[in-house]
Amino acid sequence: MKQDIYDRITTRIIDSLEAGVRPWLKPWNAEHAAGKITRPLRHNGQPYSGINVFMLWMEAESAGYIAPIWMTFRQARELGGHVRKGETGSLVVYANKITRTEADETTGEDVERTIPFMKGYTVFNVEQIEALPAHYYAAAEAPVLDPGERLAPVEAFLDHTGADIAYGGNRAFYMPSEDRIQMPPFEFFRDPESYYATLLHETVHWTKHPSRLDREFGRKRWGDEGYAMEELVAEIGAAFLSADLGITPVIREDHASYIASWLKVLKDDKRAIFSAAAHAQRAATHLHEMQPASPDPELGDRLDRQRAPIVPQPS
Repeated sequence: MKQDIYDRITTRIIDSLEAGVRPWLKPWNAEHAAGKITRPLRHNGQPYSGINVFMLWMEAESAGYIAPIWMTFRQARELGGHVRKGETGSLVVYANKITRTEADETTGEDVERTIPFMKGYTVFNVEQIEALPAHYYAAAEAPVLDPGERLAPVEAFLDHTGADIAYGGNRAFYMPSEDRIQMPPFEFFRDPESYYATLLHETVHWTKHPSRLDREFGRKRWGDEGYAMEELVAEIGAAFLSADLGITPVIREDHASYIASWLKVLKDDKRAIFSAAAHAQRAATHLHEMQPASPDPELGDRLDRQRAPIVPQPS
């Protein structure tokens, strides 16, 4: 049983990392009245610790839970609630140790041995439980942004790409197998620039699909050089598009997690940044080419310049 728990936890973390999911430092602000999802909380408000923090962060990310509070089936029942039919719980663990008296193989004498062990149990997020006291469901005061703060020209640009964009949860990613971009709701970003920078980043990823630019860097696992190159292309491409669309560039907080892998790629290959910039330009140009002709001559001229290929000039 001990190895099964270690295997389950390690596999879950590997799967999450390979999918590019990191449950920390995001630019959106989906909150519960108990506060931002920092440390997950037990039913009594006490925070989890150790590996359980990481596990429940990932579960919250995966399912899009805003509430940071978790409890067992029995605890929910004692509070007057009940887990909804069909809900699946999440694994948490606790470590303990037992003392056994065993015969020493050399002397034959009885000796006490301390044996550590790990045991797992199941908890449910309060969003999976009905009829709990009201404070378990209390939401934050309000989302950060008003829908009226959307930028119409950028919305139109994105609409014309035809990208399939779904909204919900609290993480942003491009899912190649479904050719879909997933975004948190606009209202939970801290400002419009953060929202559009994130969406443009994912839209550049969207251009790598085989039916579009068919961009592939030999990625085999999360964090390898192929992964780092694709993220660098998306980063640069989003910066190009932000400039084209008049958006003030912002630094996403989770970009810090990419810096080490980018540095390794750039240090190992002095031409990598040139390749990344070229791929980023192709992605930006591809998205511009999806736009209809502009009725505004000045805007049309500017976008035509963006669509035009870059021709090296003699020095």
